[in-house]
Amino acid sequence: MLDAKLHQPSESPIRKPDTGHSPPASPYREAYSLYLFTRSDFKTIVIPQTLFGICTALSASSFHLPPKPSLLILARTPFVLIWTWINLLPFAIDNQRQKLSIEEDALNKPWRPLPSGRMTSRRAWQWVLGLYPVTVLVSVWLGGLRQCGLLIALGIWYNDFGGADKNPVIRNFINACGFLCYTSGAMEVAYSDPPPLAFSPRLLRWLALIGGVVISSVHSQDLYDQAGDSIRGRRTMPLVMGEWPSRISIAGAVATWTAFGRWFWQVQGLGCVPVVMLGVVVAIRTVSSRGVEEDKRTFKLWNAWLVALYFLPLVK
Repeated sequence: MLDAKLHQPSESPIRKPDTGHSPPASPYREAYSLYLFTRSDFKTIVIPQTLFGICTALSASSFHLPPKPSLLILARTPFVLIWTWINLLPFAIDNQRQKLSIEEDALNKPWRPLPSGRMTSRRAWQWVLGLYPVTVLVSVWLGGLRQCGLLIALGIWYNDFGGADKNPVIRNFINACGFLCYTSGAMEVAYSDPPPLAFSPRLLRWLALIGGVVISSVHSQDLYDQAGDSIRGRRTMPLVMGEWPSRISIAGAVATWTAFGRWFWQVQGLGCVPVVMLGVVVAIRTVSSRGVEEDKRTFKLWNAWLVALYFLPLVK
C-alpha cells in the first residue's frame, strides 16, 4: 500500500490540471492514463507481490498444503498480475486525485494523468467508483475476495480518512496490512481452489513474518520524501522519531528479519546468499548513504531484498 513519493522538482514547464471536463478520450488514451496511475507501483507492488504469489504457491508442500503442478501455477501468472493490478488501481487513483497529491505531482511527477491534464479529478473519481465493483467481480472470478474487501477498506482509510498522515505507526500498520492483502491474495489466485489460508498455520506464520518486516522497515520510503511530507503535514517516522533513529531502526529491522527468515526456513549455503547480501547492503546503505537520490536507490534495494525473502520457501 505504498503511496506516491516525491522526486526532485522538474525543470520542465508545469501544466496545470484541468478542473472542468476532460477532453474527448479514446479507449487507448483512457487505458494509457490508467497505466500511468500505477506506473510507479509496478516495481513495489505489482511485480513483487505477483512473485510472492507464484513462489508461495510453488512451495505449497512447505506449508503442508497439497502441491499442484508447477506448470499449472506458472500458467496462472497472468491472472495473478491482473488481480494485483486491478486491486491496486482504484487505490492509486484515489490517492492521486487528492488536492495536495495533485499539487505535489505537478512539481515532481507531471506525467501523471491529473497534473498533466490527461484526466480531471471528476473523471478520476468516476473511475474509482466504477473500479471498486470491478475489483470485486474479478476477485470472485479469480480468488482473493477477502483480500479485495480489506484492500477497499484500507484504501478508504488511507486516502480519505487521513490514515497516511496523522500517525506514523498507523501509517506503517496500514502499509503492512496492504502488503499482506496483496501477497496472500496473489497466492490464492496462483494456487486457485481451495483457498489455502484457513488450512495452513505455517502459511499464516509466514505472512505474519512478512507483516513484521513491512511494519518495522517500510518507512525506508519516507526517508527521501521528508520535505514533501513536512509540507503536507504528514507525521512519518523520520519526521516524528528523527532521521537518524529512523535509519537505525530500518537497518536493525532488515538485519533482524534477514536472520529470522533464514532460521524460519532453515536455509543454508548458497540458497541464502541473495537475501543475506541484499540485507547487508540495505542495512549499510540506510545508515551510510544519505540524500534524496541515495535514499531512493536504497528503497529500491529494500524492495529487492523483500523479493529475495519471498523466494526462501521455494529455495527450501
